[in-house]
This record gives sequence, structure tokens and C-alpha cells, in this order.
Amino acid sequence: MSTYKLSYFNMRGRAELARYIFAYAGIQYEDIRIEWVNWPTIKPSIPFLHLPVMEVDGVIIHQSLAISRYLAREAGLVGKSILEQAQTDALVDSLNDFTTLIPWNEKDKILKKKLLDDLFDNEAPVLLQNLENQLGNKDWFVGDSVTWVDFYWDVCFTTFITLRQDFAANYPNLLALKDRVEAIPQIAEWIKNRPQTVL
Repeated sequence: MSTYKLSYFNMRGRAELARYIFAYAGIQYEDIRIEWVNWPTIKPSIPFLHLPVMEVDGVIIHQSLAISRYLAREAGLVGKSILEQAQTDALVDSLNDFTTLIPWNEKDKILKKKLLDDLFDNEAPVLLQNLENQLGNKDWFVGDSVTWVDFYWDVCFTTFITLRQDFAANYPNLLALKDRVEAIPQIAEWIKNRPQTVL
């Protein structure tokens, strides 16, 4: 059996999707949480100088989506055909594209608010309408069973709603999907017991 070590900061962030997959699949792993004060010392030893990284049997994988995609394949969460895998990849990438537009590191509070307002007023509705169209009245985004993009939607939603309280309020199918994901017993247990962090 493989051994897994997932290293990230003490937050949900870009490691949370991997943690959802670990929880869902019942895969044991070491959840290594690095405090910000220790990051400058640790950073030089991290491949490409970014977190998260995951060690699998001594082999390091970097990039959050590469990590999650690997785990999703292990857990059977990528879709049941090559076509479904492409669909899940495309939706994951679309969500990720949006997250990269968020001005996480902007220190000017007035400018940050302006950038966030513009993002959530103009870009978010386009994303949400396309996601709503993709989901329709189905239980899951792709195929007839849960995939990692359903998990990623919940992970992203949980963060986005901290930035805009009415995020996705007008998209009932997407809200229902969030509830469906969080009702999965393994996910519900993880959410209940995970460390509580702002992001």
C-alpha cells in the first residue's frame, strides 16, 4: 500500500480538494500543515518553491491540480470514460481559472475591494451560468456519479462565499449540488472534524 504525505499551509486553500478525495476514498495520509512563520525556512527545500506538494512512496508531486487529479484517478473519481475525463478536466480548469483571478495578494484594501467587486459582478455570473447549464437537473456535473469536479465546486464555493456572501444565490442547482456533496458521509465527516480556518 502506498504512503502519502500532503504538505500545505494551515488552511483549506489549494490542498482542500486533495483532502476531500482522501476522505472520500478512505485513503490514509499525513496532513502536514506548515505555519507561515516557518515557511521562509522550509521554502528552499520545496520543488518549484510552491505548496502544496504530495509525497507518494518517496516521489514528490507538485501543483495542486496534478495532485488532485492523481488522487482522483486512484479513487475512481475522474469519470467513467475518456470523454467524461475530458469533461471533468475542463470544468476543473474553468473553476481554477476563476480562482486565479482573485487578487489574494493585493495589499491596498480599496483596490482589492474594487477588483473583487468587478470580478464577482462581471466574471462570476458568466462562470456560474455556464456551470448551471452544464449541471442542469442532474445530480452531478458529469455522468451519473460523483467526480472530483463536484468536490472542487464545493471547495471553491466554500471559499468564494467568504468573499461574496450572495455568491451563487441565484443558481439553485449549483446550491443543491453543494448540499449533495456535503451530505456524502465521508465528506460530511471531514468537514465536521477538519481544522477550522478562514480560507
